[in-house]
Amino acid sequence: MSALANLRALTPQQRNAVIASYLGWTLDAFDFFILVFVLKYIAEEFHTDVPTVSVAIFLTLAMRALGALIFGLAADRYGRRITLMVNVLAYSLFEFLTGFSTGLTMFLVLRALYGIAMGGEWGVGASLVMETVPGDSRGIVSGILQAGYPSGYLLASLLFFLLFPVIGWRGMFFVGVLPALLVVYIRSHVQESPAFVKRQQQGRGRPFLTVLRGNIPLFIWAVLLMTAFNFFSHGTQDIYPTFLESQRNYSSCTVGAIAIVYNIGAIVGGLFFGALSQRIGRKRAIVIAALVAVPVAPLWAYAPGPVLLATGAFLMQFFVQGAWGIVPVHLNELSPDEVRGTFPGFAYQLGNLLASGNATMQAGLAARWNGDYATALVIVAVIVAVIVAALSGFGYEKKDVRFGTEEAEAPDGAMHRA
Repeated sequence: MSALANLRALTPQQRNAVIASYLGWTLDAFDFFILVFVLKYIAEEFHTDVPTVSVAIFLTLAMRALGALIFGLAADRYGRRITLMVNVLAYSLFEFLTGFSTGLTMFLVLRALYGIAMGGEWGVGASLVMETVPGDSRGIVSGILQAGYPSGYLLASLLFFLLFPVIGWRGMFFVGVLPALLVVYIRSHVQESPAFVKRQQQGRGRPFLTVLRGNIPLFIWAVLLMTAFNFFSHGTQDIYPTFLESQRNYSSCTVGAIAIVYNIGAIVGGLFFGALSQRIGRKRAIVIAALVAVPVAPLWAYAPGPVLLATGAFLMQFFVQGAWGIVPVHLNELSPDEVRGTFPGFAYQLGNLLASGNATMQAGLAARWNGDYATALVIVAVIVAVIVAALSGFGYEKKDVRFGTEEAEAPDGAMHRA
């Protein structure tokens, strides 16, 4: 059955779960990426420099691991649905409060709190969706779910392109409260994950640490993989608008337009490779996407004009987010049943923690090299693309595993490895 046919075959309950989780991740990413467009302007208002303000990105990414653990444990105990609602309200509130920052310290504290809330959404939403949809729909649904991230970046790009000259950087954060309205949709349209309900009825469930101790090799590999993945995405996204503004001296309109183009590429790439992974396997699809990104890097960073830069950026994000489009289904299939609300999101966000210094590192390198952001971008992109391909190709895979069965609970030694 084709990917589109699989989507059409979803029941209303399954479709609502996909929509809610996609929107949750979209609006979460929207709130996060507002910051990357306004680093320069916040630095000017607080009388500091971009590397100093970029510490806010580090704090947000670093605190996401704590959020993934807190909200993941809550999801495994109380359910995915109610936890997702609390999560969305929390990140919307802290985003809104950021716009009232009176100085750099207050700004950084609020971004750290936002990071905790942001860290919980992906794991909770992904487990809700993957436990709800049929197995043969997981690939394309994974691509849809992960496409929420570039979709949020696209919304932030449009906001910056259309309204920044009018509302300024504070107004952009005020707009970030709108995701709170998603809670109304989740409450009225989304049901709890069938797999979670079944486990509750059966009374099964070991503590997270007990399950983790039985899957240490898998968990370590997953954290390393997600560290590389987060360097791959954040290393090609977070400083790119600053590169366009500071090194190329493009206006906010040009920067916003290029960002719109490359986020369209990211969305298409996630959908394409997510669906492809259902046919050729999770590992193989990731390896292809990561390696093809390497020869695209020079066009993405060194092209002589905005049109060619936009072309390179479209292609780069097509492959970067193409690889990412497989991550939700891949980690959820590998996760032990009892801790699926916690395991994928915690591994993902620990990887984020280890990669959280990326923006500050790239900004520092660019400052050392007389404002050469392009070289800092290319070095990171090429190195981590190769690492992502290697870790994926020689790692684990449990494509099409049945959730809630002994097969899903099998120890990591039973998984297929390269």
